[in-house]
Amino acid sequence: MKNVAVIGAGAAGLVAAYFAAKNGNRVTVFEKNEKSGKKIYITGKGRCNVTHDCLPDEFLSNVVRNSRFLTGAIYAFSPAECVKFFEDGGLKLKIERGGRYFPVSDKASDVTKCLENYCKNEDVFFNFNEQVEKITVLHSTMFDIITAKGRYSFDNVVVCTGGVSYPSTGSTGDGYGFAEKFGHGVVPVKPALCGLNLRGDYYKALQGLTLKNVSLTVKNGGKTLKSLFGEMLFTHFGISGPIVLSASSIINRLDLKSVMLTLDLKPALDEETLDKRILRDFENYKNKCVSNCLKELLPAAIIPEILKRSGIAEETKVNSVTKNQRRCLLTIVKNFDMMVASLRDFSEAIVTSGGVDVKEINPKTMESKLVKGLYFCGEVLDLDAFTGGFNLQIAFSTGYAAGNAIKDSKL
Repeated sequence: MKNVAVIGAGAAGLVAAYFAAKNGNRVTVFEKNEKSGKKIYITGKGRCNVTHDCLPDEFLSNVVRNSRFLTGAIYAFSPAECVKFFEDGGLKLKIERGGRYFPVSDKASDVTKCLENYCKNEDVFFNFNEQVEKITVLHSTMFDIITAKGRYSFDNVVVCTGGVSYPSTGSTGDGYGFAEKFGHGVVPVKPALCGLNLRGDYYKALQGLTLKNVSLTVKNGGKTLKSLFGEMLFTHFGISGPIVLSASSIINRLDLKSVMLTLDLKPALDEETLDKRILRDFENYKNKCVSNCLKELLPAAIIPEILKRSGIAEETKVNSVTKNQRRCLLTIVKNFDMMVASLRDFSEAIVTSGGVDVKEINPKTMESKLVKGLYFCGEVLDLDAFTGGFNLQIAFSTGYAAGNAIKDSKL
């Protein structure tokens, strides 16, 4: 029987602890908070989007950083395996829009309880309110863990301390320090899945406007990186919402001065069809102001900005709009450009981009290539994905890989 320490009782830590204990090891979880799963409690607005209904290949296409590294772990503990794992543990799940899995109860706390029950059934020990301050190697097969409450010796250490997003949950980057002390490289961290501050001030007049079924194209230096379809909203600082969160993960390591976001307000209509629609509305409102004419096509709040960018005064009568002005109007509706000033900070970011360099981690076991017996799982690694349950699945799969790799040599 090996003595295994798991640092962090989040999604990755709880799964790693369970599978390590199931393999016949004596497992102790160190958690700085008073309870486990503190970040799980706030995911999915308190409902916890556990995973995504997709095959591994589709899953990997939604991973923004280092998807190749994750291939083995995702196939070993796939979204389907994850669903079975939770349902076998008594947690009933349901699929919602877009293939997102949630607990039937709509309570994120039930996800944590399920993981805790798995651990308790395998006699995992929990040391709450105990922060690990230092990890050292006593000799080639033994680690020394120091906390404010004492000193402990372990055969293996699994670091699952998360990133730095939502620091109020205890994610304060502790794992990066542990990694660096052992010679690991840490990729500089950036907020991911967060809102975006925009340049200018036009967005202030649009605050509260939600747009559905729109397309957002991400460009860098004129090169299109990705087009995203769905929902977004304007806020007091700029923009947010599902497709904006995804865009933030794509651009967070770029020079934002070269980034352009282009919004298509009518992606279902090509330019020819949209032009016919505008002409029809113009005919119906030919004696009215152009601002009134557009209310059937566009949300009222955005019309003044659309007209301003088109070079058309709001009080202009529809029958006075020139062909060139109409073309400009059409172009702006299909290409509403926005320049990004900055990312929102870590206190609002759903996940952290960056972390322990995966080039120095064994992708099958999550074991350090530099220090035998040391493992890193979950958000502490340089891995992140889009919204939809993908990031939690990364935590579960990497936790499984580590826990399952630590076997009692007598078994």
